[in-house]
Amino acid sequence: MSMSTCQVLVTKRPARVVYATSALIKSLSLKPGKTIRMMFGKAEATVTLRRIKKTGSKLYIPLLVKNQLLLPYTGTFQTKTSGNGTLRIGPLFGIMTTTKEASASPFGTRTPLIRQFVANGNQAGTCFAFSPKHVNWANRTVTGHFYSAGRGWYTRKVPLPDVAYNRMPSRRAEKSANMESVKYRLTHAGIALFNWSFFEKWDVYRMLEPVADAYKHVPQSILNPSPSQLKSMLDNHDFVYLKPTGGSLGKGIYRLTYKPRKGYFVRYRVTGRNRVLRFAKFSGLTRMIGIDKGRLRNYVAQQGIRLLEIDGCPIDFRFHLTKNGKGRWTVAGVGCKKAGKGSVTTHVRTGGQLMTPGQALGRLYSSSRAKELLDKANSVSIQLAEAIERQYNHPVGELGFDLGIDKEGRIWMFEANAKPGRSIYKHPALKNEGRATMKLLFDYCTYLSGFGGDA
Repeated sequence: MSMSTCQVLVTKRPARVVYATSALIKSLSLKPGKTIRMMFGKAEATVTLRRIKKTGSKLYIPLLVKNQLLLPYTGTFQTKTSGNGTLRIGPLFGIMTTTKEASASPFGTRTPLIRQFVANGNQAGTCFAFSPKHVNWANRTVTGHFYSAGRGWYTRKVPLPDVAYNRMPSRRAEKSANMESVKYRLTHAGIALFNWSFFEKWDVYRMLEPVADAYKHVPQSILNPSPSQLKSMLDNHDFVYLKPTGGSLGKGIYRLTYKPRKGYFVRYRVTGRNRVLRFAKFSGLTRMIGIDKGRLRNYVAQQGIRLLEIDGCPIDFRFHLTKNGKGRWTVAGVGCKKAGKGSVTTHVRTGGQLMTPGQALGRLYSSSRAKELLDKANSVSIQLAEAIERQYNHPVGELGFDLGIDKEGRIWMFEANAKPGRSIYKHPALKNEGRATMKLLFDYCTYLSGFGGDA
């Protein structure tokens, strides 16, 4: 197999003949005069290859072949030959998400994020965003949204891509009637699809349970606890969290505490405010949260951990992991979140504050101890990612972990996100890490496409 970067240009000659310069023929080990198969994404055409006396590394294709391959434009592409006589142009990446019809912002409030993905994907290959409803299965094509600084958003019909990155925006969209079918059809078409779906908290804990070295970092957790189980946890732990197993952004979380001679306390957030209620008896608490009336179905009760604190407020860390150009997990970015006063979680939307790990740990420890703890947490995050990947039934290329460090230096995992948000990169000191995650992500897409240097 050989790879090269070349200029793909259109010739007006009508025959199914493509012309390659001597430089390209040499770099790709091509044989002029042979019939070859050309591919772009999942589209293909059979052509005859001939040499042309031009300088540089160039490939001239007839308009007929360009249209058959559905090339959205001409210009610079990666090219690759394989042992079976195939010449591939690409790679072609698709970002799968939902769209808003007839809008200058085709992805609603997510348009700036999708634009970032497409722009970074175009640095590694050809990238577009698409909705599953715009796939034409009969023709194996998709109407994709492309972006350029000069034109803005525009659409083109292109082949099914080499790689599909699943960025469906919500659990509701992910669970629509035909989404499972769409994902299976994409994979059966030979497309490398990764980040299959959102995780449910309980599913993640169960995936980790058989892997002892990873599971030891998960606090005690019980799905749909009974009142007696919840009371037992409150008797045995300083505090307990109740979390919706399919929740996100800290919504619907309760923090429960029992203090002898003082009673039971519930902290939660409602109508944009942090609230705390006290009950003299456990029965008052259960009535308030509705545990005995089935209102907490699909909730997880989880042991609370006394985390490191700054100014009396707990801190935790968001570890953003992606696979790299060799298909290996790497820590691409780390942010620290300090909880707001009286808040149940460290989310910024509930009064939390973004910090860098260095800023946070530097206020608590010497530089050597801070580095030691961060290195330890890095190792744990990769260990967790590898464990989830071994237990999960589908390819994973990106993960976000919410990790905490307790006062004894133990690392705890509270959340694993298959489609991590990017709010930590709003911190000025973390913008470079945000850019690095994008590059690593498309290095991994390139690896999956077969156009990577080690493929």
